[in-house]
Amino acid sequence: MNAKFSLDGISDVPKNREAQEIPPLRNYLCLTMFTCFCPAWPINIVALVFSVLAQKSYYEEDYDGSKQLGRKALHLGIVSFVIGLVIITVYTTVHFTTHVV
Repeated sequence: MNAKFSLDGISDVPKNREAQEIPPLRNYLCLTMFTCFCPAWPINIVALVFSVLAQKSYYEEDYDGSKQLGRKALHLGIVSFVIGLVIITVYTTVHFTTHVV
């Protein structure tokens, strides 16, 4: 048996291995805050809310829920970034190709 004991006789090694394997927090907060500057407002706000909820679930030790909410925040952040780029591209194309007489 490979147990480590301290001077008090209490084991320093946790009872189960799952206590050591806490997954990293992935709430993609920076991405969702960056996408708030894109002109796809409703999707940006929903992505930001999912990101904050993922962080809250992580701190409440609901790691599976945090992972799912973080994944939703990532997907919505990417969608809002792409829609924002499309809107900006269409706006600048229309603005610089129209002739005012």
